[in-house]
Amino acid sequence: MSPYLQDREDGVLVAVYVQPKASRNELTGLQGDELKVRLTSPPVEGAANSLCCTFLAQRLGVAKSRVSLIAGHKSRHKKLFVQGVASPQVRSLLKL
Repeated sequence: MSPYLQDREDGVLVAVYVQPKASRNELTGLQGDELKVRLTSPPVEGAANSLCCTFLAQRLGVAKSRVSLIAGHKSRHKKLFVQGVASPQVRSLLKL
């Protein structure tokens, strides 16, 4: 069981720590009980939130519409919901 993943009936919740204004978009592993994601976007007007959802969707090979921000709109600590996947699938696709 991964501390950053929480299975739900129709998908999985992913706890993410976002570092904005990075030199490139990348997963850097875990920070505490959260998945650390570095993003090039600044934390202005939801740009980092949008890029975070898009980046995670690309890494998981799902449509952007299946990844939504549930909590943490103005925080570096975010909860994202990925519809239609399970935690073992997310773990293997993220290769952590």
